[in-house]
Amino acid sequence: MSVLPLVFTSGWASGVNAYAVVLLLGLFGVTGVSDEVPQALQRPEVLIIAGVLFLCEAAADKIPYVDSVWDSVHTVVRPAAGAWVGALLAGHSGSLSDVAAAAVGGATALASHSVKAGTRMAVNASPEPFSNIALSVGEDLGVAGLVSFALFHPWAAAVVAALLLAAGLLALCFLVSRIRRFLRRRARRRETRGPAPRPF
Repeated sequence: MSVLPLVFTSGWASGVNAYAVVLLLGLFGVTGVSDEVPQALQRPEVLIIAGVLFLCEAAADKIPYVDSVWDSVHTVVRPAAGAWVGALLAGHSGSLSDVAAAAVGGATALASHSVKAGTRMAVNASPEPFSNIALSVGEDLGVAGLVSFALFHPWAAAVVAALLLAAGLLALCFLVSRIRRFLRRRARRRETRGPAPRPF
């Protein structure tokens, strides 16, 4: 129970930007800011890979349509990362509590990923790129701020994460028409391209 708020918050953050979560937690552990960070997240190779992938996501996440493709690829990656981080935070001993922590982290990450992916589809229904950039920067700052806050005030951070998740799911209900418009526009683009020419 003591680690559950941190697991929940890291799960929400993983659904938005999994690489930022791994990188931030690892850096907090390496620098001694927090003793709650598992050793596995502090390994140099983990930090390097997370850092490189974070930079890739930071770029892809700000380009219209590319961000939605990136989100599609990460439909599995983000919940898996949330579950992995949750299990590590719980102790990774194979006990029932670790399994429960992994389930909470993975399920929360899947929910917040769905909100992010759906919101991006709705934003991509408008042609201008500035909303994508603003949304991406806001998400990155939100993840960094909430994960940092969760290490020192886990219950308060979990409440904030729960409110953000609920608000995001509610907003998604109102954005359904824009998401449909995005999907129709993408289908039209595919039709316009037509089938690839066959080689002689």
